[in-house]
Amino acid sequence: MKPASVLILGSGPVVIGQAAEFDYAGTQACRALRAEGVRTILVNSNPATIMTDPSVADVVYLEALTVEAVEAVIAREKPEGLLAGLGGQTALNLAVELDRAGVLERHNVRLVGTPLEAIEMAEDRQRFRELLDRIGQPYAPSAIVDGATDADRLASADRALAEIGLPAIVRPAFTLGGTGGGIVETEPAYRERIRTGLRASPIGQVMVERCLVGWGEIEYEVMRDADDTCIAVCSMENVDPLGVHTGDSIVVAPVQTLPDPVHQRLRSAAIAIIRALGVEGGCNVQFALSPDYADYAVIEVNPRVSRSSALASKATGYPIARVAAQIAAGRTLADIPNVVTGTTVAAFEPALDYVVVKLPRFPFDKFPLADRSLGSQMKATGEVMAIDRTFGSALNKALRGLEQSGIGPLAENPEWAATMAYLSAVYPAAMADDADDADDLGGAGEADLAPIRWLDADGQACESTRHAERSAAPIVLRRFL
Repeated sequence: MKPASVLILGSGPVVIGQAAEFDYAGTQACRALRAEGVRTILVNSNPATIMTDPSVADVVYLEALTVEAVEAVIAREKPEGLLAGLGGQTALNLAVELDRAGVLERHNVRLVGTPLEAIEMAEDRQRFRELLDRIGQPYAPSAIVDGATDADRLASADRALAEIGLPAIVRPAFTLGGTGGGIVETEPAYRERIRTGLRASPIGQVMVERCLVGWGEIEYEVMRDADDTCIAVCSMENVDPLGVHTGDSIVVAPVQTLPDPVHQRLRSAAIAIIRALGVEGGCNVQFALSPDYADYAVIEVNPRVSRSSALASKATGYPIARVAAQIAAGRTLADIPNVVTGTTVAAFEPALDYVVVKLPRFPFDKFPLADRSLGSQMKATGEVMAIDRTFGSALNKALRGLEQSGIGPLAENPEWAATMAYLSAVYPAAMADDADDADDLGGAGEADLAPIRWLDADGQACESTRHAERSAAPIVLRRFL
């Protein structure tokens, strides 16, 4: 049933992994709900956003995102519903706290969109593992570390270390962008990461997972409504292997290297998971895939509109945040018109005849002494998306879009730059191999198979001969080319 008024929780301060994407999502939600005739009440602590503009929502409150402040707004405005799935991890955690404090029951407010049970089941690592066991979905060997006392937590950490071994990945529960987690290879690093993760997790729980070194990472953005209609909006393939946060990885959409049976198996698994959780709206499902495609494992699920949702929306033209808000208002995918095509409904999956490449934008030019090692905790503060007909041309376009003239994609110190002269010797042999492959592929030309191989006069790799003044790291992604 459509609520008469809805309180929308914003994402709060701009932090790594939660920035303009959720301003975009919140703005789309306000506009969609107002178009449905629903009165919108927005609460956010960050005034430097579009969603807090007076013209976006019916009522805007610039308040701290705390239980006390939000309860005061609820008591004054008396909304019928609360929408938390579009404000990132901050809004999701706040909705859980409001329910546990009895605020929602006390003021007769219902959570619209994804039910609270689904949020807790997806975010609580132990409950999510039990759900995967029930529906027969595989996951990496893992152990839960928690406890009521320091002694309990220490004993739990010891058991997890003995069971999983090293190297391992530490993943705290109910956190954003991998905060507090990471890959550990030594016992001292393991102990320190467990302490950090337990502090970062609102419920004091971390999962220690076997590190599947060399496995690929695949994401699916899926939607579901109250009638149990599910679609896979977009598939995304991470160039970097498992262990590098997807926000720090080069991401390609749609998937380029998977055989269709593997793609269909992962797509079916993503839809089975969102159905088992009971998510109503958008959901992001992440998989680890073995190099030979024989095995896969579920990494985690975000039961909300995520940072990847903004990328998937722009890549496909499917307005995920808008549709998620309309589902929360009681509509189904079959009766929501697709505002992009104007002729179909939201229950149709987008089909792409182009390639989208996302490059992360790191802040190392502003923080030259920061730790540049990448892991499961996100470090990128922005991203560039490029669209073209082929992977190589889209990647080149994205490199130019980074606009880091003279410093390269990672803002390297010139003194660190290794010579690229070896590429001159490597590429001719590689091209000869590609020429042989081209005969097998029906005579594809050398230009179609060529990797990104331009070199300037000093032997440094650059994006193209026309942009030789912009130094760029050599990116040789043979599997994609």
